Amino acid sequence: MGIYDIKVLKRENMQDVEVSLEQYKGQVLLVVNTATGCGLTPQYEALEGLYRKHKDAGLVVLDFPCNQFMEQAKGNDEEINTFCTMKYDTTFPRFKKIDVNGPNEAPLYTFLKSAIAKREGSGSFLMGIVISLTSKINGKSGADNDVKWNFEKFLVDRQGNVVKRFAPTVTPAQIESAIVELL
Repeated sequence: MGIYDIKVLKRENMQDVEVSLEQYKGQVLLVVNTATGCGLTPQYEALEGLYRKHKDAGLVVLDFPCNQFMEQAKGNDEEINTFCTMKYDTTFPRFKKIDVNGPNEAPLYTFLKSAIAKREGSGSFLMGIVISLTSKINGKSGADNDVKWNFEKFLVDRQGNVVKRFAPTVTPAQIESAIVELL
């Protein structure tokens, strides 16, 4: 299974719509778990700046709100979308709120974490899957594989390979050169 085999949900016209990530094939993806009530929330502005600057070259920022970290993504999907578009004028794709760790972890995040574990040599690919499945069972895998906080970023190349993982405090400006290399 690859990233393009994964389907996610997006809220459009008051309905949940299934979206295949295959529609982003051939583009550079920056996948971010976000929150609207976090000290890092102003990163939305910088993410939007990166997106506008590089979207014509093939960058897409994929926003996945997550309420797992001190419940800092309160509100429903429409409220989160309204907040982001009104306060930060975001135009990049935003999807339904998800879990990035634990028993209800979204398959996208299981894939991202396993792929980066394999790439960075922190265990075998199979071990990455075992860690993610363990996380789904007990909510805490005890491994470094878990997403630590809001605004953790995963960079995916045009072929669908997860090439880099960035800590929440790494700003969009600090990763721009890594994005440009892939464009």
